[in-house]
Amino acid sequence: MSNAQTEDEITLFERDMKEFWIQFKVSYSTEHINETSALRDLCKETIEALSEKWSKKLKEEDLVIDKIQEYNNEILQQSKYIAEKEEQLTEIKSKLNEEEEEQKKLTDSIQELKEELMKKMEIKSSKTEAAKAKVERVSKIKTLFKERLGLEMRRIQDEQLQFIFRHIDHKDPDKPYMFTLSINEKGDYEVTSCTPPLDCIAELQLKLRETNNFSAFVANIRKAFTALSYKQSA
Repeated sequence: MSNAQTEDEITLFERDMKEFWIQFKVSYSTEHINETSALRDLCKETIEALSEKWSKKLKEEDLVIDKIQEYNNEILQQSKYIAEKEEQLTEIKSKLNEEEEEQKKLTDSIQELKEELMKKMEIKSSKTEAAKAKVERVSKIKTLFKERLGLEMRRIQDEQLQFIFRHIDHKDPDKPYMFTLSINEKGDYEVTSCTPPLDCIAELQLKLRETNNFSAFVANIRKAFTALSYKQSA
């Protein structure tokens, strides 16, 4: 009787223990599942938050990259524009330098022409003065020649002097023998006409230029006219 009661108590204890473990396992499993679910939800929320954050950050970085690329493109365009302007500026400077060089050459040429013209004008003025002096010197001895040699001198066009000899032909004392004298561009005496012609006129003209002895020149022409008159009369 006592043994049977003890067995029943053991059986009851074992049953109670089994029920406790079953309840414990159920309770533990439920809490574990709840904790795991909460952790999973937390991880999901964290991952979603991080994903949203990094997605936003990546979008911002994409915008920054696009902006940088845009700036780079603008800088490239500005660099090309500046390079083109610098090239144009270089061309303009080159043209300006060429124009300055041409202007300098032109100025130098004008200055040379001015100097050359001034020299020519000085030479011409000097020759003109010399020619006037010679004409005046010839005019001064006009009276002397007329009195002694029967010579008449006339000033005709283009600053020429006409010399008329008379009293050469003894058969016709009033018959004129004449020549015309001028001063050429070189400032030398030049016989432009001679009536009647004398074969020695060129030689006498050369001698006048060499000696500048005008009195002797006129006297030699008179002698030549006289010799020609005697020859024609013979």
